[in-house]
Amino acid sequence: MKFLIINGPNLNMLGIREPDIYGKQDFKALVAYIEQCCAENGVECKTFQSNHEGDIVDEIQAAYGVMDAIVINPAAYTHTSVAILDALKAVALPAVEVHLSDIYTREEFRHVSYPSMACLKSIYGKGFEGYKEAIEYLKKYIEER
Repeated sequence: MKFLIINGPNLNMLGIREPDIYGKQDFKALVAYIEQCCAENGVECKTFQSNHEGDIVDEIQAAYGVMDAIVINPAAYTHTSVAILDALKAVALPAVEVHLSDIYTREEFRHVSYPSMACLKSIYGKGFEGYKEAIEYLKKYIEER
């Protein structure tokens, strides 16, 4: 089983950017956590981070026929990107959206999530643990199909 784990803009700045919202652990710690969760679940993973919308779209498209599922934290593109939504719809892979913070307790403009419209589930406000929940959910979903 192979999962693509996508992290969007500014997640490479974890630990620096608004640590009261996103935590004090850095992006390297997040990637290590994701890789450990995947290994514990017998899932091969590819992690990808970009600050560029088109690169994220390209990565989603490249997953078609190669990956079994996608975990995506679109970050700021959550609230703006129809392109990422359309890419997720195009590849039609099972996907789960993850957010470190609870987007529904923040500014109102953050309450809209375009990518969630193509996802089986959205997980928010659980920090790093949200990725673990997404990985386990997708593994179970695929195994039960």
